[in-house]
Amino acid sequence: MLNVVNTFENGTARVDLEGRLDTVTAPELEKQLKDAMDDAAELVLGMEKLDYISSAGLRVLLSAHKIMAGKGGALKLTGVSDIIMDIFDTTGFSEILNIE
Repeated sequence: MLNVVNTFENGTARVDLEGRLDTVTAPELEKQLKDAMDDAAELVLGMEKLDYISSAGLRVLLSAHKIMAGKGGALKLTGVSDIIMDIFDTTGFSEILNIE
């Protein structure tokens, strides 16, 4: 299960994630991110409460990164736990994504 909270302020869409980002939850998040990115110059993903991310979740993050970069915007990940950071390091995503 994945809980998603969206907020938008001053051109920045913030999407806070809680739970598991996996094959079941990735398609819904992808839809929500596409909606959030429409008018956003910056997309911030709050990952403080994200417990798990699968390859399907990584694909959604990579897609969001490409969309934001393609329109001259930015994607930032905040509050990444050690467990999720290990996954990013292992997959090379820590070299691609802006992680704060």
